[in-house]
Amino acid sequence: MGSVFARRDQLLILVTVVAAVTAGVLHYHPVGDLIDFAAAGVALALLAMLVGRSVEGLGDRLGPGATGVVQSALGNLPELFVVLFALNAGLVEVVQATIVGSILANVLFVLGLAFIAGGIKHGPQRFDSQAGRNLGILLLLAVFVLAVPGLTAALHTPAAENERTLSLIVAIVLWTVFALSIPAAIRRSTPHPAEGPADTRVTDPSEGGHGGQWPLAVALGMLAVTGVGAAFVSDWFVVALEPAIETLGISQTFAGLVIVAIAGNAVENVVGIQLAARNQADYALSVVLQSPLQVSMIVAPLVLLLAPAVGAASFTLVLPPVLIAVLIMSALVAVFVVYDGESTWLEGAVLVGLYVCIAAAFWWG
Repeated sequence: MGSVFARRDQLLILVTVVAAVTAGVLHYHPVGDLIDFAAAGVALALLAMLVGRSVEGLGDRLGPGATGVVQSALGNLPELFVVLFALNAGLVEVVQATIVGSILANVLFVLGLAFIAGGIKHGPQRFDSQAGRNLGILLLLAVFVLAVPGLTAALHTPAAENERTLSLIVAIVLWTVFALSIPAAIRRSTPHPAEGPADTRVTDPSEGGHGGQWPLAVALGMLAVTGVGAAFVSDWFVVALEPAIETLGISQTFAGLVIVAIAGNAVENVVGIQLAARNQADYALSVVLQSPLQVSMIVAPLVLLLAPAVGAASFTLVLPPVLIAVLIMSALVAVFVVYDGESTWLEGAVLVGLYVCIAAAFWWG
């Protein structure tokens, strides 16, 4: 191991394995609602850190866009498994709130923390404005399309009687648009001149790196292993979720919108902030915004398709009006802050503040 992994990498791998094994043991031999829940959450967070380290091995080889696509695809595996397990348990409110919460957590909370971390340490950060605009427009389109079934139901239009069919049409459109966006997303781009050469080196020890860069095969293999591991931990997380909700006295909506969404997106939470703190603005933006894009355009439609297999054939993409409102609000704000190709810590504080207010509004359900 020592010839490939630096000492800190070995420590991270060891601690992650111990945490995952502990979560598994507590799943089969529970000791307490909150302890079991916390153990699964810690295991997910550590797996996210390991994914983040693996992404460093891809950055210089694949470019910001492709890195974001690959990392988000694997990072959203826990998200998919969490909502499917929750559907199987009959927690439909949790599933709806988790889908919306995953988008909110990334475009407001994680992006905001990334802007704060990068802005405080490096000042205003520049990133590829065209890539930022493309991601923002796609996110806005995805959110508007995802809102259509819910709006037809809320306004009692004739389409409301065909919710499942309309949801399937929406799913097909979202998949098609996402597929069309991949070539542009993975196209390599040169770092922004204002960022300088430091933005292309993710493993410089002076910037807090973990050591030497991993070989490509090792990085891809570790991403795959950690993605699968996170899927198993997600199952244990959902099992411990319902008892934890009752113990904490919170609503299913708040649990899905905040707790499950943040835990399920732990990968992006850690990676995006780490990259921004290392002055990797292009990579940070791609990783953070690719996740909500994939949640809205891939994960949500896929859950709709797989719902009958887990005993939830009646599940549709019809979201409550209040969730639609905060979804559109967050997408509009995200597009506005990335449109100019520059981020500041103050913009990050605004995003985090908005997220806190939205989360607080759902504390009671």
